Amino acid sequence: MASQTVKAVDHKLLAAGEWIETGEWAEVKSPYDQSPVGRVAQGDAALVDRAVEAAHDAFENADFPQHERAAVLDRAAELVSERVEDLAATIAAEAGKPIKTATVEAQRCVDTLTFSATEARKLTGGTVPMEASPAGEGKLGVMLRVPYGVVGAISPFNFPLNLVAHKLGPAIAAGNSIVLKPAGQTPISALKLAAILEQAGLPEGWLSVIPGPGSKVGNAIVEHQLTKAITFTGSAGVGWEIRSRVPHKKVNLELGSNAPLIVNADGDWEAAADKAQIHAFSHAGQSCISIQRILVHEDIAEQFTARLLANVEKLTVGDPLDPDTDVGPLITPDDRDRVREWIEEAVSSGAELLTGGELVDEDRCLAPTLIAHPGKEAKVWGEEIFGPVATIDTFSDFDEALALANDSKFGLQAGVFTRDLGNGLKAARTLEFGGVLINEVPTFRADQQPYGGVKDSGNTREGPAFAVYELTEERFVTLQG
Repeated sequence: MASQTVKAVDHKLLAAGEWIETGEWAEVKSPYDQSPVGRVAQGDAALVDRAVEAAHDAFENADFPQHERAAVLDRAAELVSERVEDLAATIAAEAGKPIKTATVEAQRCVDTLTFSATEARKLTGGTVPMEASPAGEGKLGVMLRVPYGVVGAISPFNFPLNLVAHKLGPAIAAGNSIVLKPAGQTPISALKLAAILEQAGLPEGWLSVIPGPGSKVGNAIVEHQLTKAITFTGSAGVGWEIRSRVPHKKVNLELGSNAPLIVNADGDWEAAADKAQIHAFSHAGQSCISIQRILVHEDIAEQFTARLLANVEKLTVGDPLDPDTDVGPLITPDDRDRVREWIEEAVSSGAELLTGGELVDEDRCLAPTLIAHPGKEAKVWGEEIFGPVATIDTFSDFDEALALANDSKFGLQAGVFTRDLGNGLKAARTLEFGGVLINEVPTFRADQQPYGGVKDSGNTREGPAFAVYELTEERFVTLQG
């Protein structure tokens, strides 16, 4: 039995300083059993225009200095910490994330806002040594960091609270106002965070949260002449298309991956197998850095696979609001069916299905799945699965493993288990990823670290200190003595 329930209620959206019922509603349903989680007011392009105009006016006219931005973010962090239980239940209900994992997400949101407050207080530029050349004699050179103005933000469903905080916190710290479109499947967490920021003292109009279809709301935010920067987390196809559409704007993209985990013979393979149990299947694999391609040295492959297989078969699959659940549902039945098709494609092409692949819990969930030796043409190898599936393959030489890991159009994070310092340094230099984690799985993320990818995985770094940099421009000022 589930230990918690979420009452289905109507949620207004926030636009131009007002909580509004637009007359158009979208029902948010549980990914687990399709029960109603709530109705959310829907926006359109006209409402986006109103929100952006208000955000622009607030940016131009509100007196919101760094110390006040920091104080608002600190108060918001405190309010989130007081409401972790409610926020976690909301995440679990609308995203299908197991409640124990959802609780961690809500707790991480406190960190994200706190680090953002710190960056608001630290935000500074630098000096330029003007007298290093004769032309600069008698001059003082200063580099300022100034906000863009109105930032348009688009967030995904899989971390509906903390990834929204990673958009809003740094943007506020940098001095930008924001118009956010949350994921259509999971808008309630974002609206609750907006209410918390409002209660914490955010100036009126500084933030709008407008749920609605991407074709109406997302496009309007991206293309509005007053949004000067866009921050997007989601699929590679959508992200790069946005960037191509508005080449004159700053567009920060945090996109997907098919994260590799290399386990060398000299590494702690037991620890790697134990961590992979969690990090290949948490939130049903719906994370950009969920472990997808496990590469194990042939000398330890049998022991590693046996341990991982035993671990996976202990996972509890089912109701995300049940505190015992480890793996919940995929976000939609269509996504569940797509992942099953990819599994079947790999197996029909010669891969070995070690466990999983079937629907469980009255067909609500897909069992955690391990596939051995997929072909390199299989989607489970080359694409981003975004489901509870991991593949296992072997290698005989460490350089071969590095090449296999790099055999991807993605490059977000990679994990390597080795006790050899030389191998660790070689991996750090060779792997074409935004993050290389030695003796850690690629799914690890601390909210203060620089996080982002290369290749099709994106072009930015998040983490408040780094996102604040990405959401400000450099302005050079020189003063003649």
